[in-house]
Amino acid sequence: MMSMTRLTRYTLVASFCTAILFASMPVNAQSAPAKSMTAAGATGKIGFINTERILKDSTLAKAAQQKLEAEFSKRDKELQDMAAKIKALNQKLEKDGPVMSDSDRINSQQQLADMNRDFQRKQREFGEDLNAKRNAALAIVLDKANKVVKEIAEKDNYDIIFQDAVYVNPRIDITDKVLKALDASSK
Repeated sequence: MMSMTRLTRYTLVASFCTAILFASMPVNAQSAPAKSMTAAGATGKIGFINTERILKDSTLAKAAQQKLEAEFSKRDKELQDMAAKIKALNQKLEKDGPVMSDSDRINSQQQLADMNRDFQRKQREFGEDLNAKRNAALAIVLDKANKVVKEIAEKDNYDIIFQDAVYVNPRIDITDKVLKALDASSK
């Protein structure tokens, strides 16, 4: 062994270290699941809330929806009236168009086109305004709901509360508890 080169010595030492490492692996591999089991066996409190139900069933969300309906009902009625006028003018043009003079028919067609364009613009503005107000109202509801969830989590010592899941065991669903607390805080 005295005539070994340095490279051979390093190879021998590396092989020896590798053998020791492999020899110790079963011991480490056997103890690793025990640690995992201990971590998995630790009791943690998990909860789930159904955000869709909160946005649909909470008193705060219902009040926001009623406020939006009241605020936008007048504009909605105006759009319905405008649509009825357009329909009536279109029917009149279809019925009387063949017997109208060219200038009257062209004027009626132009008036119908202008009314349609105005209607579409107002309808688009209505939708944009309604969506903006709805999103703002729902953001307020979600903000208050998140505060209530945090309070419940701290009070009841939850480790984590999820809002979205593919499957939820009903025993961890705390949506009803959050709804009650949210409704109580909004009064």
